[in-house]
Amino acid sequence: MFTPVETACGALLLHQATSVLLSNNGKPLGVSGMLRRCVAAPSRSTLAICFLIGMVLSFLPVYLLLPSLLPTYPVFERTWRAALWTVGIGALTGWGTKNSNGCTSGHMLSGLSHLSGRSALAVAIFFPTALLTSLLSSSSSADALPPCASSTNSNDHMPCYIPSYPPASTTATLVLLVAFLVFQNLALPRLLRDAPKSTAREAISVLSGLEFGLGLLTSGMASPLKVVRFFALASPRPAAFDPSLSLILLFGTLPSLLLNLHHRPSHTSATSPAFDRKWHLPTKTVRDVDWRFGAGAAAFGMHELGPKDDANATATLP
Repeated sequence: MFTPVETACGALLLHQATSVLLSNNGKPLGVSGMLRRCVAAPSRSTLAICFLIGMVLSFLPVYLLLPSLLPTYPVFERTWRAALWTVGIGALTGWGTKNSNGCTSGHMLSGLSHLSGRSALAVAIFFPTALLTSLLSSSSSADALPPCASSTNSNDHMPCYIPSYPPASTTATLVLLVAFLVFQNLALPRLLRDAPKSTAREAISVLSGLEFGLGLLTSGMASPLKVVRFFALASPRPAAFDPSLSLILLFGTLPSLLLNLHHRPSHTSATSPAFDRKWHLPTKTVRDVDWRFGAGAAAFGMHELGPKDDANATATLP
């Protein structure tokens, strides 16, 4: 179902994660790049490891305070065909993020908010590719997504684009959680002013990872079926379309864009991040785009080749 409250709050947390990491450590947020560094050179990836620790810890607040927002995952079909298919889609997605130098977090959340031409091009490739792939695979599959179950009667179905609102207690908890983390973004850097710079950067990385993980869980981006339903915009069954994730742009990317336009972080800027001497921003431009970049972005968008039914929906890494 369309979940405007939960997704908007989650998107604000994603914005908080990107902004606290950039303003204090001078680094744009890109999860696929962090994962790659952790595997390739773990001894030199302390900050990336701290970020991933924060992401793992994000499960606890949701489990304790907002268990209804925990995503459900399909039961894995224990066949060689399913295993090979999953590995193949994972390899295709990984190859795509490597060659396009980023994924949804790096290009859409961080890149677009910096008005990066490369990120805009990547999004312009992988998003339509995902829509087209969803359309083609849905048209050729007998397991097209059904409408969503009614919130009042699970036996009834209704279009997934109909808004569904959480109970007042859940809304209050979400608002308090977002407010608390906004306060942490302001308070923690002040508490770390006298700490060693390396320690401060590590603490900020953990906080950013925690906020990013919470944003994924509460917004629905961690839910495979919700992601698949978002790309059902192009499917032959429009009742299966869930527009929730469009709010990521409105409440996640747009606030970061406005903040960056105000502070204008750049390699030539007279200012510097709180705990580093310089901004660690990408230096490549659209002129550096090659065929691998375009092919990688397209490959990343082809994650929609995964199964579409409720039991087997797949989603990309953020």
